[in-house]
Amino acid sequence: MDNLESKINLLNFDRPSLRAYFTELGEKPFHADQIIQWIHQQGHQTFDQMTNLSKKLRDYLIAHAEAKPPQLVQEQISQDETRKWLLELDDKERIETVYIPEKNRGTLCISSQAGCALKCAFCATGQLGCKRNLTVAEIIGQVWFAVRRLSAEQPDRERIITNVVLMGMGEPLLNFDNVIKATGLMMDTFAYGFSKYRVTLSTVGIVPAIDQLSKISDISLAVSLHAPTDEIRHQIIPVNRRYPLSSLMAACRRYFQADKRRKITFEYVMLKGVNDSPSHAKALVKLLEGIPSKVNLLLFNPVSGVDYQPATDEAVDAFWAILTKAGLQTQLRRRRGSDIAAACGQLANRIKD
Repeated sequence: MDNLESKINLLNFDRPSLRAYFTELGEKPFHADQIIQWIHQQGHQTFDQMTNLSKKLRDYLIAHAEAKPPQLVQEQISQDETRKWLLELDDKERIETVYIPEKNRGTLCISSQAGCALKCAFCATGQLGCKRNLTVAEIIGQVWFAVRRLSAEQPDRERIITNVVLMGMGEPLLNFDNVIKATGLMMDTFAYGFSKYRVTLSTVGIVPAIDQLSKISDISLAVSLHAPTDEIRHQIIPVNRRYPLSSLMAACRRYFQADKRRKITFEYVMLKGVNDSPSHAKALVKLLEGIPSKVNLLLFNPVSGVDYQPATDEAVDAFWAILTKAGLQTQLRRRRGSDIAAACGQLANRIKD
């Protein structure tokens, strides 16, 4: 075993890559399975506690490796019990992670980039620009942190987090390789064991990456659609000029081609006077024709420096009625955590404060 100049963060490894790492060290690859369980299921960061490893291997890991998640800077708790954590990375960049408790589920919303380069017109994160991609350790480390934090408060609950969504800061498909490894850990039975139905990746529509994702993962897919026409989508989601709706919808039709039982979730933020009319609803019905779909209607959450306004209750109700009558499974997502800037589109709104 060669000496290493700096400690390797084992949170950066999924199980296949950790098995390869131990093979290179001349160790048995099954040690990776043991360590994944110790770190992700038991929450251990110190290798001397991993008693089913040899002392020689434990000593080596103590000297050369670590299991280091992002560090907590601040916790905010909303009136509706939504939590937002400001987490700091090794290079002092900061990200935000949100936990949304509900009666029968708990959803963790995690980030994949520090900032975002896509500049969606209604989103606070896009105003920051993209600082960099997160590492596997920084992505899965948000899950590691949240599980430990919540389990310490509610030790009698077996699974406090039931769903993980990559809907925080950043565009996950622009950090493809690291996101694939991190979501693999989320679904690995040796780590967190989430069902493929309970880990969801949200994208604004990076078409080549959607096709690539469909070939190597069966993770659930959500598309931040927000407009039924290219004319409107060009205005609020600039990347639509590169991947217009015709190519995006074709990719969506291909995504679950092998499994007709599954549906793609389409996120649609309701913006007053922009995309909220009955004609827009009818255009959306036509756009999604032939695609197994679920639609989440989102109330716009105010963002500093953004002029958009939320659609009226009457407009939202009429929009929902048209979609439902057409046979689309449609839900209205109520605001959660908006008083602490933890709601959709608000992450990083106060990150500099």
